[in-house]
Amino acid sequence: CVWRSEDLNELEVNGNWTPQEKALHEARLKAKAKRRLRKSSSRDSTRESLSDSVSGEPSTDPHSPKAKAAVNDRKSRTGKGRGLPKKGGAGGKGVWGAAGMVYEVEELDADDPNYDESAQGDTVYATVVPELDERELEKTIHPIVQEYFEHGDTKEVQMLLKELNLGHHKFEFSSRAVSLSLEGKASHRELTSRLLSDLSGKVLSESDMSRAFDKMLKELPDLILDTPEAPQMLGQFIARAIADHAIPMSFLDCYKGKVDCDHARAALDRASVLLSMKREIMRLDNVWGVGGGQRPVKHLIKEMNLLLKEYLVSGELSEAEHCLRDLEVPHFHHELVYEAVVMVLESTGDTALQMMVKLLKVFWQTGLITLDQMNRGFQRVYDELPEISLDVPHAHSIMETFVDLCFQEQVITKQLRDSCPTRGRKRFVSEGDGGLVKS
Repeated sequence: CVWRSEDLNELEVNGNWTPQEKALHEARLKAKAKRRLRKSSSRDSTRESLSDSVSGEPSTDPHSPKAKAAVNDRKSRTGKGRGLPKKGGAGGKGVWGAAGMVYEVEELDADDPNYDESAQGDTVYATVVPELDERELEKTIHPIVQEYFEHGDTKEVQMLLKELNLGHHKFEFSSRAVSLSLEGKASHRELTSRLLSDLSGKVLSESDMSRAFDKMLKELPDLILDTPEAPQMLGQFIARAIADHAIPMSFLDCYKGKVDCDHARAALDRASVLLSMKREIMRLDNVWGVGGGQRPVKHLIKEMNLLLKEYLVSGELSEAEHCLRDLEVPHFHHELVYEAVVMVLESTGDTALQMMVKLLKVFWQTGLITLDQMNRGFQRVYDELPEISLDVPHAHSIMETFVDLCFQEQVITKQLRDSCPTRGRKRFVSEGDGGLVKS
């Protein structure tokens, strides 16, 4: 059915519209509004054309070439933009740019999705090592230092450190290595001093070394809880590092009159005293003593002889045991056994014999001298006994007595006792003795 506007208005007044009737009414209102908008826009354009004709500019024929050029113009007709052509006139289908444009060689971009890696030649990959934090630093440095104490190869440590990214924690390696050596042996401290000297200038700078020792001076109140001798040891480390040119001599001058901690002051005083005593020596090589396998054989033999002579004078077993342990040469203890037996053969009286048996028995019971070292020491004396008997005529008889006593004290085995050489006795018959055998 077709509704007239009068009917719709009457229904609106009565308020009896259905949904369909209401929608139809709204559509008509929208269409009416559009027609009004078109009429107003056409009127405005007519006014503009009239104003142009009044100003003296002739109107353009839409069918003229000029009008067609205006239609194909690339300038914006929406009133936006600067009125310039798109892409500066270099756009369009099949166009490679504006006329007269010269293109330079384009550099390849590795981030370009069309980048062809295989066509660019050899590719060099850079390894990115993340910087270690404090927790990872401790876990990494501790096994490196402990392993270095076993092999003593500074070049291997240098190679391992170059593979790590220590970052601004680089000085921590020196301080942690020194802290670990304070809890170890004298040989470990000697190895640590050598390591710091070899790393200086290659992996660690003087400023890194100085920061490390400065940190340890501040941590001395905590270090003495585990190592009471830490101030003296740290002073020796500082003196050795200055002598090895790992840290500058001015390091001590920076602390004069500025130290409040008694432990730090003791360490700095110790370093100053050592440097003043060894002023003419470039390196304080013996500040820790020479450790274990680093000692010359002649020096070890001299130390063991001195140890045995002091024991014969004092008779202190504990001091002798302490001195032997400080030498840190368990693989060379057979030399002590050899020197002890030779000293018994060259001595007079039974005092030295009894004391040496007692000493070897203590070393055997404590495990300081192993079975292999004991056997090697006695066997060396057995092999050289003919030469020793040239200077000591009664060497064979003294040796037999000493070996029997050692076996009774369970210092040596039965097999070692039985292998002791005996001197053959010459017997002959004299013509005037009536056939009696002389010995």
